[in-house]
Amino acid sequence: MASSSSSSSFTLSSLFATAVIILVLSTAVSLKSAFHPRDMLPHLPRQVSWPILNSLYGAADLLPTFIGTANAGNNTVKWKGACFYDNTAHMEFHNKSASKFGGGTLHIKARSVFKNRYFLSADKAHSSTCMDLYVFATPYRVTWTWYFISRPHTVEFPEWDGQAEYDYVKKKGVSIFLMHAGMLGTLQALCDVFPLFTNTGWGESSNLAFLEKHMGAKFEARPEPWVTKVNTDDIHSGDLLVLSKIRGRWGGFETLEKWVSGAYAGHSAVFLRDTQGKLWIGESGNENEKGEDVIAILPWEEWWEFEQKKDDSNPQIALLPLHPDVRAKFNVTAAWEYARSMDGKPYGYHNLIFAWIDTVTANYPPPIDAHLVGVASFMTVWNKLQPEYAANMWNEALNKRLGTEGLSLPDVLVEVEKRGSSFDKLLTVPEQDDWIYSDGKSTSCIAFILEMYKEAGLFGSLASSIQVTEFTLKDAYMLNFFENNASRLPKWCNDNDSVKLPFCQILGKYRVELPGYNTMEPYNHMNEQCPSLPPKYNRPGNC
Repeated sequence: MASSSSSSSFTLSSLFATAVIILVLSTAVSLKSAFHPRDMLPHLPRQVSWPILNSLYGAADLLPTFIGTANAGNNTVKWKGACFYDNTAHMEFHNKSASKFGGGTLHIKARSVFKNRYFLSADKAHSSTCMDLYVFATPYRVTWTWYFISRPHTVEFPEWDGQAEYDYVKKKGVSIFLMHAGMLGTLQALCDVFPLFTNTGWGESSNLAFLEKHMGAKFEARPEPWVTKVNTDDIHSGDLLVLSKIRGRWGGFETLEKWVSGAYAGHSAVFLRDTQGKLWIGESGNENEKGEDVIAILPWEEWWEFEQKKDDSNPQIALLPLHPDVRAKFNVTAAWEYARSMDGKPYGYHNLIFAWIDTVTANYPPPIDAHLVGVASFMTVWNKLQPEYAANMWNEALNKRLGTEGLSLPDVLVEVEKRGSSFDKLLTVPEQDDWIYSDGKSTSCIAFILEMYKEAGLFGSLASSIQVTEFTLKDAYMLNFFENNASRLPKWCNDNDSVKLPFCQILGKYRVELPGYNTMEPYNHMNEQCPSLPPKYNRPGNC
């Protein structure tokens, strides 16, 4: 009875809310109301408002939209905000601080003009319950504010951070970013992002929903049992494991990585068998006793037990056996030599994002902007919040691309300008497999495996013209290195599933999807200039 009563109450609330929204929308067509329907959603019953909010906003709404730059001269930036529809900004330089380089004031005017047959309303927001959120950035600083009143506003920069920032702002200006979802949408987006990283059923559902919405992933349920009884006699050196983690810290990270790269898996490992016949796992990204992510060589039994019983990210795991002809080329001795040389070294954070960024404009999912100042300013935010993390993620790699050492992000930007190039072009310079970073060679999970494939002879004569640190996980499982004859797959492969995948899923409730699996032959300079825009992730041939 309680359940029935609750259901009736929800239905009445839904009908009432729908009627109210329809009435408000029809009124707003001809008349500017004191509020906007979106702004009233939090005041409705949660059962009604939350599904509507989820349909209007998502995690991507946490990303600011690049508006423009305000610099010296008479240029005025104009844009439409989330709340105020008519906005302008210009920069004024001054020396109120009596310092060597002075400072500046960013002048902003927020207003909207609505015309209808009843009246003209100027200098007002589209509703009295909304506000615009902004981020202002240079490569040297980041600040933010919000506006909900129509009047002239100012953002003060009391003193420029030396000659470099002064010259930069004079020439390039202060970048203006709008949180296009407004206050309500941004809060809702935070609510969408937070569960992606939680180790809960809510977090898992959120990750699945995000990937279904933004990538078109299906997550079809498999019949039980969800754990395969693997006969290790059927596994060989070089066989690949791909993992898709869907909850917790790594689940959230992988979800965002999949979204920007188009990969339907987020982690990988490789099999190696020693001369005594013992089976091992090589993995970049294994957490050691100190909590550090490193490259490790582990006994198969230890790794497999952990994934079944202790990995709280709920991994979905598939085995991709090498094709017999490819396996015949695999130099096990060379593979072991490479693996042992990398054992214990740090995970390859240095070049992680550069495997994804290949082009100036076609790798950034909306609303991320590839504009020079937009990308640089995003990195500036991280430099301020997590300087050591930011240096590990991109500072060394940027220096590699310039042939310099020790330059900070602001210094990199100055150097790029001196050379007559641009920051967005610098990001697209291909990673080189032989680059040595401060902590050694930098290989992500899949780069570690593909480097092993390279050393083992799988790329043949193309090895010197292919940089595997430019490969994403999607690029790896698309290689035509794997078994293409279902009759040669192990008998236990997908044994309990009526859907026969072209590879062997060994763990997980949901079927692993690998679009484009085993279809691409290696070629010179592979994956150095490939776009990756969701949701189609179309790529031209030989990019």
